[in-house]
Amino acid sequence: MAPTLQVTVNGMEFDNPFLLASGPPGTNARVIMKSFELGWGGNVCKTISLDASKVINTNPRYAKLRDPGNPKTVIGFENIELISDRPFETWLEEFREIKRRYPKHILVASIMEEYRKEAWQEIVERVQETGVDAFELNLSCPHGLPERKMGMAMGENPEIVGEVVGWVMEVAKLPVWAKMTPNVGSITAAPGAAIKSGAHGISAINTILSVIGVDLTSLRPMPTVEGYSVPGGYSGHAVRPIALRQIMEIARAFPGTALSGMGGIYTGEDAAQFVALGCNTVQVCTGAMLQGYEVISALKEGLLSVLEQHGFDSLDQLRGAALKYFSTHANLVERQKEAKAKKGLAKAVASGADATTWQGDIKGETDSLTAN
Repeated sequence: MAPTLQVTVNGMEFDNPFLLASGPPGTNARVIMKSFELGWGGNVCKTISLDASKVINTNPRYAKLRDPGNPKTVIGFENIELISDRPFETWLEEFREIKRRYPKHILVASIMEEYRKEAWQEIVERVQETGVDAFELNLSCPHGLPERKMGMAMGENPEIVGEVVGWVMEVAKLPVWAKMTPNVGSITAAPGAAIKSGAHGISAINTILSVIGVDLTSLRPMPTVEGYSVPGGYSGHAVRPIALRQIMEIARAFPGTALSGMGGIYTGEDAAQFVALGCNTVQVCTGAMLQGYEVISALKEGLLSVLEQHGFDSLDQLRGAALKYFSTHANLVERQKEAKAKKGLAKAVASGADATTWQGDIKGETDSLTAN
């Protein structure tokens, strides 16, 4: 029997765990419905707020970090794009239309508001009447609206996270996920506050605050808008190791909490790593922007191949499978000593000497200490 990618999270049934993350891939009803038709398991709409008139984007607002050895390969991506600039009433109409036409597909409303209880509760109450399936609270956008105390300005403060989630949970009738920022010292503090206040799940990570580079011809930071720029959100291949580490920390700290992981997912194999570290679903934004919505077919095939490789019937068997293999450095040393002792390497065990001594062949000696 072939394995299945179906997954149930917080009572929601997904055909597969792949969601388009909040951003351009969910910028209006047209593209959201296209994603459903192509086979995405769900879509988290571009973040909305009550007053879109305050949201004004610039152009250009993206920048790419390319592989020096192969300039066609984009390894990193920065954006200074804001949340949705489309009217709130338009979004309400489109949510209703999407759910009328695709009642079984999962539509998650990403919402963001200022630090006011009445604003958060109003947006929740009005949006949930449209029939959306869940909320994702954007407490983590790293740029654009900190002067309004929105996004990361909230998410970097666990006390505010707990307070805002508490406001939402007073009126929410749907599953609520809190989206976390990686731009903090402790990745578990804010999720812990959100969970304590009643959040059903955690989404992580949002983009990493960054400056992608400086144009050495003009000496202007990029992306350059009329000669100036601002730090933006970094995503793409290069952030995946950071996202994986932070997901691992959250999963170990809060076992049993629904996790939606994201950050540098381009392939089904990338997604499998997030599931192996505890994720129930995964989200893709930059990977879809650079490869197209149609990449969903390859994503599903890649993830299925990992399940088949291990003889798993479902994602439940893969979920969290790698977590037990994280330990401490001291424990790694002891395990290596035991392994060497079993092989009869008593002298090496006694001395504790490294098998490689640095003689000056820095590249070769580095390679000898590198995992394949």
